[in-house]
Amino acid sequence: MNDYYERLTSYLLEKNESLSYAQAKTWVEVLWDDFETSYAKAGYQYKGKEMTEKIVTQWIDHYGSRLHEFVTNNPKYKHLLNQDDYLQH
Repeated sequence: MNDYYERLTSYLLEKNESLSYAQAKTWVEVLWDDFETSYAKAGYQYKGKEMTEKIVTQWIDHYGSRLHEFVTNNPKYKHLLNQDDYLQH
């Protein structure tokens, strides 16, 4: 699983230089979890990690360059995504 996260984190950092490594990894984990949770809730059969990686890659392609602009009120992620004191990669 870590291999998927590392690959996607590196890819996101290529798309968005405004994110720190920690923020990018958090985004990857959030996107990964969001897709798998939504897919399961919709009643679809699990298609494996490769399918999730493909979808998260597509989301990074579409939204990755602007993810640093996102502000969340969700307390689960707020402290990880809204901080300005992260060191850039």
